[in-house]
Amino acid sequence: MSPRSASVNEELRRRSRERLLQATVELVGERGLEATTLGDIAQRAGAARGLISYYFPGKRQLLQSAVHRLMHLTLQAALEREPRPTGPDAGRELMARAIDAILGLAHDRPLLMRTHMAGILTAEGFIQCPEQQRLAQLLRETVVAYGSTDPDADYPLLRALLMGSVVPMLLPGAQMPLVRLRAELFQRYGLDWELGVPPDEEPPDATRARVGPPGPKQPEQAEQPGQAEQA
Repeated sequence: MSPRSASVNEELRRRSRERLLQATVELVGERGLEATTLGDIAQRAGAARGLISYYFPGKRQLLQSAVHRLMHLTLQAALEREPRPTGPDAGRELMARAIDAILGLAHDRPLLMRTHMAGILTAEGFIQCPEQQRLAQLLRETVVAYGSTDPDADYPLLRALLMGSVVPMLLPGAQMPLVRLRAELFQRYGLDWELGVPPDEEPPDATRARVGPPGPKQPEQAEQPGQAEQA
C-alpha cells in the first residue's frame, strides 16, 4: 500500500481540526466551558486526545477558534442566502443580514456566546486564528459592499458595534432585548427595518417605517415675485 500524498494528509488534518471545532461548539453550548474537558471534546469529535494539543495551546484558544468558525459559517450562509441582493441597495441588505446573523447567534446560543465573550475579555485576550481571519474578511467585504470608502477604519468600527451589542444581550440579570439593539444598529447604518431577517416584534418606534435617520431636509423654495398673488 503506497503512502498517502501530502495533499491527502493535509485534507485529513483539516477535517480532524474542523471536527474538534464543531465538537467544542456543541459541548460548550450544552454544558459550559468548565464542565467540558478536552477528553470530552476529543471523544465527541472521534479524535485522539493528543490531537487537540497539536492544534491548540489550550481550551480557551480552542473555544475562540470554534466560535469564530461558527460565526464565520453563520455569516457566510446569511450573506449568500437566496435571493442574492442586487442593485443599488444590495450593500444595505448585506449589512442588515450581517447584523442579524451576529445578533441571532447571541440570541440563540447565549451560553456559548457568553463564554466566548468572557474569554476575550480575560488576560488571554483576542486570538488571531484562521477562523477569526475568515470572519474578519467577510465583515470587511460587507462594509465595502455597503459603500465604505475606508474599510480599514469602518470594519473595526462594525466589529466593535456588533460586540458592543452582543454583550448587553448576554449580561446576566440585565439583558437588553434583541429588538432594541437591532434598532440601534439599523439606525446607525440607516437601514430599513424590513431588511435582513426582521424579528416578529415591531421596532421600538412602531410609527416609523424606517429605523434609520431621516434624509437631509430639502431647502425651502424661495418665493418668486408675484407668486403670492398667483396662489
